Amino acid sequence: MKRQILALVAAGAVLFAACGDDSTESSDTAAAETTAAAADTTAPASGGDAKACAEGKTLEAGSLTIATGDPAFPPYVLDDKPESGQGFEAALALAVAKELGFEGDTVKWVRTSFDTAVAGTDNTFDFNLQQFTINDERKQVVSFSAPYYTANQALLGAVDGPAAAVKSMADLKALKLGAAAGTTSLQYITEVIQPDQEPFAFNSNADAATALDNGQIDAIISDVPTAIFWALGSEVGGIDNTKVFGQFPLGDQGGDEWGLLFAKDNPLVECADIALANLTASGELEQITTEWMSNYTEAPALPES
Repeated sequence: MKRQILALVAAGAVLFAACGDDSTESSDTAAAETTAAAADTTAPASGGDAKACAEGKTLEAGSLTIATGDPAFPPYVLDDKPESGQGFEAALALAVAKELGFEGDTVKWVRTSFDTAVAGTDNTFDFNLQQFTINDERKQVVSFSAPYYTANQALLGAVDGPAAAVKSMADLKALKLGAAAGTTSLQYITEVIQPDQEPFAFNSNADAATALDNGQIDAIISDVPTAIFWALGSEVGGIDNTKVFGQFPLGDQGGDEWGLLFAKDNPLVECADIALANLTASGELEQITTEWMSNYTEAPALPES
């Protein structure tokens, strides 16, 4: 689930057939819902001076420290090199940094695990981005920016594996499911799917992908873009012979909103919100999202029953 994607645009032509009796119409509807949700990322009013706001508020004077995963993977970061600005979150991070007054050598990158970041136990960064869903539980120990993307959860499994027989949400209970520890995907398994077997919690998305590839689990629950990327196969860093069998019904919120993650009550949050508002108003956030994520939203809808 990592490595490069120069074939990113070409990969968008890949079509995922709906499971069971799902029609092309249901797939198109699900894609439209996900795309609409992705666009629904509101931010504070634009026009503020994010650079002036950020003065004296970073960990180190004169520099901005940004964290990402280890490894960081497409379509969020290409070649595990966030400093290149290639990939959705890499490009977004550098755009936010520029708004805050940091470019080139004044931007530093560090790596953290997902679960330690959401637990609020790692404060080695000014902000962190690894597809962190904003929710009330996490807000008790960390702070978030305004959302920059919204995604839904999806089911990924081997083409000819047990997940291929899934026709509805109810069929998921019998599967051996896995997800990365600390993620809303794992929470979705335990609280919504409630499988018959204890789900597997992995240290990272990379470990979850390896477990599926080895047959240790029947399926992975992940956000839609990550699932679609995995299904592209090992040539681009995904998992061979896998398929996205469906994305789940959107919740009341309309999907998971992702935000930049900060140490609890970090004053830099206000500045990041100004930066995101400015990027939204200028159209740059939309351009970044379209360039890197437009090929990662289409997946069939999985019926509830």
